[in-house]
Amino acid sequence: MRRLFPVTDMTANDDAAGDREWSLDELADAYAYPDLAEAPDGVWLRANMVSSLDGAAQHDGRSQPISSDTDMRIFGTLRALADVVVVGAETVRQEGYRPARAREAFAARRAAAGQGPAPVIAIITSSLDLDFSLPLFTSPLAPTLVLTGEDAPAERVAAAERAGAQVVRAGEGTRVDPERAKRELVARGLRRQLTEGGPRLLGQFVASGALDELCWTVSPTMTAGSAQRIAGGPSVTVPARFSLASVLEEAGFLYTRYRRI
Repeated sequence: MRRLFPVTDMTANDDAAGDREWSLDELADAYAYPDLAEAPDGVWLRANMVSSLDGAAQHDGRSQPISSDTDMRIFGTLRALADVVVVGAETVRQEGYRPARAREAFAARRAAAGQGPAPVIAIITSSLDLDFSLPLFTSPLAPTLVLTGEDAPAERVAAAERAGAQVVRAGEGTRVDPERAKRELVARGLRRQLTEGGPRLLGQFVASGALDELCWTVSPTMTAGSAQRIAGGPSVTVPARFSLASVLEEAGFLYTRYRRI
């Protein structure tokens, strides 16, 4: 990692960082959550997404082909700072999600923040069409949450609970309301929230006004094709405005942070 350009000084050149790789502590400091006492309702929801130069959020259905080693280090850092990782069911299926793991490099930081050893995984799903035999449900460090609607299929709810998941009702019918999901997580003490998509879920958070921050990796790749962009679904009436908080650059990849105005 070569440069951090804070938005307050776009000409800054951190000579101490130089051309060496940033430590995990330096990345954690750069991506630290804001003081939650000053955040709206005491909660902060950030998203972490990657896209190609031509706007593709995936290639062949997965984000890995347009990612990088540094992108994955930031991915891991963002997870290590979060209380909860919120993800859509389709992304769980496509990306082969596993339980979040405890990482020694972040243990002291998490303990000082009053966090458990690893973030909780929370899955947004209307159908609960998930494989509950996977380690994500049977052997996580903290029980996986399944957020669904009031009228979710009873047999799938029972299957989730038998596997050890905690089912949370967060919407009318079978659908999940993004703002209600955010509140339900807060009610469980999960205030530092991170969503990793997919695009449809991020689109719902954007449309509802629930998203506070976007951590967006711009990959120096071109894919063409018809892949989704980072946020999908119906458009908003008025585009939501975000301000640039910081930019990191390495090997042509841009690692940006934008905060809602």
